Amino acid sequence: MRIKIKEILASKHPIGKPVTVCGWVRTLRDQKSFAFIELNDGSSLANLQVVADEKIPGYADILRNATTGASLSVKGHLVESPGKNQALELKADEIRVLGTCPADKYPLQKKRHSFEFLRTIAHLRPRTNTQGAVLRVRNALAHATHLFFQQQGFLYIHTPIITGSDCEGGGEMFRVTTIENTDYAKDFFGKPAYLTVSGQLEGEIMALALSDIYTFGPTFRAENSNTTRHLAEFWMIEPEMAFADLKADMECAQQYLQFCVKYALEHCREDLEFFDKFIENGLIKRLQHVASSPFAHLTYADAVEILQKAPKTFEFPVAWGTDLQSEHERYLAEEYCKKPVILTDYPASIKAFYMRANEDGKTVAAMDILVPKIGEIIGGSQREERLDVLEKKIADHGLSRSDYWWYLELREFGSVPHAGFGLGFERLVLFTTGMENIRDVIPFPRYPGHADF
Repeated sequence: MRIKIKEILASKHPIGKPVTVCGWVRTLRDQKSFAFIELNDGSSLANLQVVADEKIPGYADILRNATTGASLSVKGHLVESPGKNQALELKADEIRVLGTCPADKYPLQKKRHSFEFLRTIAHLRPRTNTQGAVLRVRNALAHATHLFFQQQGFLYIHTPIITGSDCEGGGEMFRVTTIENTDYAKDFFGKPAYLTVSGQLEGEIMALALSDIYTFGPTFRAENSNTTRHLAEFWMIEPEMAFADLKADMECAQQYLQFCVKYALEHCREDLEFFDKFIENGLIKRLQHVASSPFAHLTYADAVEILQKAPKTFEFPVAWGTDLQSEHERYLAEEYCKKPVILTDYPASIKAFYMRANEDGKTVAAMDILVPKIGEIIGGSQREERLDVLEKKIADHGLSRSDYWWYLELREFGSVPHAGFGLGFERLVLFTTGMENIRDVIPFPRYPGHADF
């Protein structure tokens, strides 16, 4: 049976044991009577060195075809490596070329490629060191997400991708249709339907029956944005908790974020050391600080005052009632607090209709978690559970009551205080790896003008 290179490099197999490995050639050094082949199967950042000599059947043909990018199956036995980079290497007894790769056409040569170029070959970029490391960290963070919520007793719920409601009320949604005109009565669903921007509203349905639930799925936003933090298709993690207020919401969000960072530090050390060396110097120290430090707390009003007195000039002016921009969020997290900060009590005018109104009549029980490098990574709130208040908020936002009839009935039939938050998964991967562009932490990025793979 094939053994993954990660297991071999972790010294889980003894010297002299016969093994079979498969992978893609990274480099080959021909020493005439023998050759060194660096093989990688994606299970780890490091390659396994294969030593092949001329006694192997078909040696000359193998060397001719074992170019960078070619795939091989190697049977052999493990021996101690005289080199310093790894303890073991594989002495080949038999090599099969599974798939050839023409050296003059293969775009991934032994040199650095720009991330912009790699996005044009998304079918091959997972074979690079950086993308392989990103995807392994992404996998670990996804596993950590399920682990955290399952340990906390949350139920994993699948919310719909196709929806008839605009959760955020922004109108930036992709329409789902089978017709070319706007006669929705003849359309597939008999009404306007869209790709969801959030599973929150449906998540509330489940929380108001099952108490604690979470969703983890794809969401979509038809925003014509070309920033380094936005995608048209992205993944969201959205827990909802019944019998919970804003304080419980903040505590859960902080615990979740720290749990994921700790998990990555423990299980992705090799990849994080790679990012620390080549992408963001000091990454591991930053993550360790986040994992071990209590988050700072500020109100929105406090934040505005701090930003207005900041000893620097912002591109966007700051005033009470304006939405904070990325430069403001990063200043608060990176320079003022020097750690993650939770902002609360935002003006109602800049937040969604479903957030609970505070007693002052001006703010809502909302919270955002801001982290260094990224800015906002989590947004959440206590939900408005009072029927009369929610009806007025829907009207004030210019939304149709008939589109939210079922959402309102949740407040009519056994309403309870409840809260939740949303985390953009790609932003979590961006934060954990130190990568600069969100398009480089999702396998197949979707953004304006790009849906090629």
